[in-house]
Amino acid sequence: MTRKLRVGVIGAGIAARHLAGFGWNKELFEVPVLCSLDEERGKALCEEYGIGEYTQDADALFARDDLDIIDISTPPSSHFELCRKGIESGKHVICEKPLFGSIAEVDEMGRIVDRYPGRKLMPIFQYRYGSGLQKLKLLIERGLAGKPFLTTIETHWWRGPDYYAVPWRGKWASELGGGLLGHAIHAHDMLNYVHGPCAEVFSYGATLVNPIEVEDTAALSVRMQNGSLATLSMTLGSRKEISRLRFCFNDLVAESIIEPYTMGRDPWTFVAGTEEHQARIDEVLAAYVPGEDGYTRQFELFHKAIVEDTDPPVTLQDARNSLELVTAAYFSQRTGQPTPMPIAADHPLYRSWLPAGEWCVAATV
Repeated sequence: MTRKLRVGVIGAGIAARHLAGFGWNKELFEVPVLCSLDEERGKALCEEYGIGEYTQDADALFARDDLDIIDISTPPSSHFELCRKGIESGKHVICEKPLFGSIAEVDEMGRIVDRYPGRKLMPIFQYRYGSGLQKLKLLIERGLAGKPFLTTIETHWWRGPDYYAVPWRGKWASELGGGLLGHAIHAHDMLNYVHGPCAEVFSYGATLVNPIEVEDTAALSVRMQNGSLATLSMTLGSRKEISRLRFCFNDLVAESIIEPYTMGRDPWTFVAGTEEHQARIDEVLAAYVPGEDGYTRQFELFHKAIVEDTDPPVTLQDARNSLELVTAAYFSQRTGQPTPMPIAADHPLYRSWLPAGEWCVAATV
C-alpha cells in the first residue's frame, strides 16, 4: 500500500492551487490542517477541500509530530524563516516561488538542509511538467534536437491597479522584486530546465505600467553556459496576455502555445529541417504517453523522492539558477554592464538585490 504523506498548508492564496494538486493525488497525500491569517479565505478553503482544522498559529504546525510536509504558500518575504522552521522541526518542505530574496539565503538554506539528513526542500516550478515541454526534453535526450542556437521567451501579461491593491504587492520590502521575480520566473526556469545555467546577462528594466516600486517591464539578452543565446522579454502591460517559448536547434525548432498560464502544455509544434528527420521526431512523439502536469505532477514526483530518499524533482540548485538570473539582471540594470554568472559570495548583490535602504526593511517584514 502506498504511504500517504500528511501536509500542513500555510497560506490561503496560491495555496488553493496546491490544494487542488494534493486533491488530484489523494492516494499520496492528505491535508489535515491549514494555517492562514486571512480567516475568511482560510476557512473557505478548509470547507472546499475538506480540511478538518483551521489555525492562525504557524508555529503549532511545526510543533506537530503527525505532519510529514509543511507547504508554504505565503508572500515571498516570509519564505526563508518558514522554510527554516519547517526543516528544523523535522518536516519536509514545499515552498512557492520566488523561493527567497537572495542567493545568500539559498546557500544558507542548503547548509540548514544538510544538517537534517533525509529532510527535503522542494521549490515550486510546476510549469516544467507540461506535455509540450516534456516532449522537447525527450527529443533532446534522444539526440534529435542538435546543437542549440537561440531561445526566445515572452512573458507578456496584464496587471492593473486592482492587482496592486493587495498591500504587499509592488513593494521591494515584501514582494522582493517585480515581474522578473514574481511573474516571468516560471518561463525563465524553463530556459534553465532545457539548457542549463546562464553564463551572462545584459538587462534593461523599467516601471512603466503602474505606480509601483518594482519593475513591470524588462528586456534581457542572455548567453547560456552551453554556448547558445536567449532573449527574454517581460511586461505586465500587455492587454493581450501571452506566454511564448521558442527554441531553435540545428535540427529542430520547438515552439509553445501562447496561452499565458499554460504555456508548457500541448499542443507545441516541432519542426525539423528535412522530411527524414521530421519522420524520426514524429515517431518519438507518437510514442509519448502524456500524464499529469502542473502541481499534480510535481507533487507526485516529490512523494516518490521522499519515499525513495532521492533528490526532489526541483532542487535548491534549480531555484539558485533562477534567482541568479534575477540577481544578475538587477545588477546589469543598475550598472549598465553585462553581468556574468554564477553569483558568488563576493558579488555586490549576493546578500540582497534590494535597492539601498530596502534590505534592512525587508528583514523586519
